[in-house]
Amino acid sequence: MTDQYITLSNQVQLKPYVQRQFKQIELMTDAELSNGAGGTMIVDLESYPNFFLIAFKDYKTKKYLKFEINDITGECFNERKLSWILHSYRTVGFNSIKFDLPIIWLSYYFQNCENLKEACNRIILQNYRPRDLTQHYGYIIPPIKHVDLIEVAPLKGSLKLYMARLHAQRIQDLPFEIETPLTENQIEIVTDYCFNDLDGTELLFDFMKERRELREAMSMEYGIDLNSKSDAQIAEAILNKEVSAITGSWPKRPMHIQPGLQFKYNPPPYLQYQTEPLQKLLEKVKATTFVVGDNGKVQLPAELKEVGVNVGNGYYRLGIGGLHSSEEVVSYKADDEVSIVDRDVTSYYPYLVMTLGLCPSSMGNAFLTVYDRIIQSRIRAKEAKRTTEANGKKIVVNGAGGKFSDTFSTLYGPDLTIQMTVTGQLDLLMFVEMLEICGLTVISANTDGIVTLVKKDQEAKYLECAKYWEYITGFNTEETRYSSYWARDVNSYFAVKLGAKSIKDIKVKGPYSEVGSQSGTVLDTNPTSQICTDAVKHLLLAGTPIEQTIKECKDFTRFITVRQAKAPGAHKDYQYLGKVVRWYFAKNEFGTINTVSHDSKVAESEGGKPVMDLPPSFPDDINYDWYINRTKEILYEIAYLQRPKQIKFF
Repeated sequence: MTDQYITLSNQVQLKPYVQRQFKQIELMTDAELSNGAGGTMIVDLESYPNFFLIAFKDYKTKKYLKFEINDITGECFNERKLSWILHSYRTVGFNSIKFDLPIIWLSYYFQNCENLKEACNRIILQNYRPRDLTQHYGYIIPPIKHVDLIEVAPLKGSLKLYMARLHAQRIQDLPFEIETPLTENQIEIVTDYCFNDLDGTELLFDFMKERRELREAMSMEYGIDLNSKSDAQIAEAILNKEVSAITGSWPKRPMHIQPGLQFKYNPPPYLQYQTEPLQKLLEKVKATTFVVGDNGKVQLPAELKEVGVNVGNGYYRLGIGGLHSSEEVVSYKADDEVSIVDRDVTSYYPYLVMTLGLCPSSMGNAFLTVYDRIIQSRIRAKEAKRTTEANGKKIVVNGAGGKFSDTFSTLYGPDLTIQMTVTGQLDLLMFVEMLEICGLTVISANTDGIVTLVKKDQEAKYLECAKYWEYITGFNTEETRYSSYWARDVNSYFAVKLGAKSIKDIKVKGPYSEVGSQSGTVLDTNPTSQICTDAVKHLLLAGTPIEQTIKECKDFTRFITVRQAKAPGAHKDYQYLGKVVRWYFAKNEFGTINTVSHDSKVAESEGGKPVMDLPPSFPDDINYDWYINRTKEILYEIAYLQRPKQIKFF
């Protein structure tokens, strides 16, 4: 195959496009299609100047369907059959509500490749919304049962990025530039590419099972279609409906909040400090003027950016996102005399909303009535072990606070964001101060928790401080004890729980953390040679040599690294890879993976062997020495190993 991949850059001349082996697929018969009505279809489309494709994958049978408009052969599709599928099945896509569905229904009315390509460009290049498109072309988008996964997923990633993080068999970017008319051979390649995207969407759909079931249950409970909404969107939709039931009118975004609006922070009455540095910090925060920026959000004022405070042996900085202590490379081991105690505030931000009485101006006190009702409902569901209901209500109470800073939300209130986040930080500092005054040592504080060293004769004093802080603030805390704590910094650490029996009992944060949790809540980190983290965990848990863990592992995905390269993507030795690249470190592999735009190195790719298609068997060329050395580097980073001191002769 010698077709050239056309990039968006003239900086790098790439080698001809290399065709992958076509996927082995089976097309669905009309009888199977009819018998499967009521099931689920994954859907995607491709649009070129002379070729248009709608592809489906049946979730149950794993068979495919395709509807084509091909200007080379003159082929068109049966629009009535397409409509029947869309009305008879639940369809699932990715970014499909804003893109695929409007284009699919336009193709139902107008089977013209050039017009459909023009409509796609209006969405991509001119930010046309579905409503804009229907008005421009004069057609309708009928209501169907559909799930768009782009918001259900926990962050704004691309489908290719999610596929890489979930270890899809193949990661492939669009093989030909979208404005180029295709040959018959290229049409086959694009069709195969589309089928691969269907597989990737299905992979994400499976991964989102828990989140999907939760949305289905909440949709039934509240009578709103929440199946394609993010956590924060669910919170807003439910709160809008419940508040309107009280007030008689649907909340609207507060229009009086405009860029340039100024306000002050108003601390709660209970917030008081005993030491001078913290008293001065509080006065400085109270005197600071917060300003709504041009983007509708509040940035940390300049006078607070460099402000920190020493409390005991710790140094703490405020931030819009949360409190951060500033320790670097610390390690602690519990023994008979000293315990390592982590105390987190239960549902910290939801209870801050209630404690401070934070009401969006569009909703007034009705918001607090509804919000408290949902909190109490969640507590009852949790006590009754109705897990799905409890998790659903948790989404609402946690998502509301995030919407305070959303400029398009009915819950928008940047002053509420500041009241909530700053109070949360100052409250934690009050807890830190209490502990330090009582002679305890705080080793870490971050957002909603504090880790403390507690000597045996300090246990009663520690508990007294915790209970007193809970009493004056109105919050509750939960305690976890560790046998050891190994930190590169406050956001990157391993903490081995007391009595840990498996590596699942080791809390990991930051770049060392796991991805792909079945809970569907962790999909926000690229895999980065996760076998190294595994080796550290087994060493900390049971003293297993890191070489043993690495060399005995037969799960190839644990050796993979994934990174996102700037558009138009990356290459290795001038062979195009894509905007999302995946590799492992192999023997006798030299050079780097580079960006197409500037031919600069993709971070940490030296010696990386691209693996955009997973191999059929475990590779025999893994560079075990690289992974062993990287694991040792992590052990140095968290102070498990100590670097030898250099002798200076001069």
